[in-house]
Amino acid sequence: MVDNCLSVAVFCISASIFAVLLRRYCREQSLLISLAGCALLLGAFVTMIHPVIRQVEELFSDAGISSGYIGLIFKAAAICFITQITCDICRDSGETALASGAEMWGRGAITVIALPIVEALVDMINEFL
Repeated sequence: MVDNCLSVAVFCISASIFAVLLRRYCREQSLLISLAGCALLLGAFVTMIHPVIRQVEELFSDAGISSGYIGLIFKAAAICFITQITCDICRDSGETALASGAEMWGRGAITVIALPIVEALVDMINEFL
């Protein structure tokens, strides 16, 4: 795992240096380098995390937790990752207003996704009372 982290660090630093050097001549292409780097990292992350997701699903099913709630948790985590990457790219390109809008959208999406979990929690509390 440490060697993977080192490889990712070298990739990110190399892409950053290339994007910064390219920014002097063509800002649009520099942004495309950053986007391509993020896309490659996201793909690598998804392939790395897939076995972990399976194991977590098995643990939750053994505990008797509905698979629907597991899906909601993973969707919320995906929204967080996507929102963070989007905001960072917007800020790097100088669009702080768009970054703020993306953060607001991400917060709203998490709130909407969390509603079934909150509803189940309220139902559980009502059963105890």
